[in-house]
Amino acid sequence: MHALIIEDESLIAMAIEDALRGCGFTSFDFAASADEAVEAAERRCPDLITADVELRSGCGIATVQSICSEQPIPVIFITGSPGEVRIRMPGHAMVEKPFSADHIMDATRLTLDSRNG
Repeated sequence: MHALIIEDESLIAMAIEDALRGCGFTSFDFAASADEAVEAAERRCPDLITADVELRSGCGIATVQSICSEQPIPVIFITGSPGEVRIRMPGHAMVEKPFSADHIMDATRLTLDSRNG
């Protein structure tokens, strides 16, 4: 499975990657900005997107909305701005920073299980 990790802090992106590997993901694209994320999703459609809300260049919520406008892709917001997700993207999975690998693994399993019925 392939994941797109939208995160502008490289150490956090690597921690997310490690947790997703524990869920069976084997390939990854990393994006530190909104533009990079859209380009990565166009190159290869991910099976899952993780996104921070506050990026140095762009907004993770607007980026996800743009990427997912053509086809639904499971999304987990991994953010220190949970209120913004609750207001603008209610019902989406969310993991608050700081997080543990178990938090990401649990959210990933729930998100993928709900998609698969």
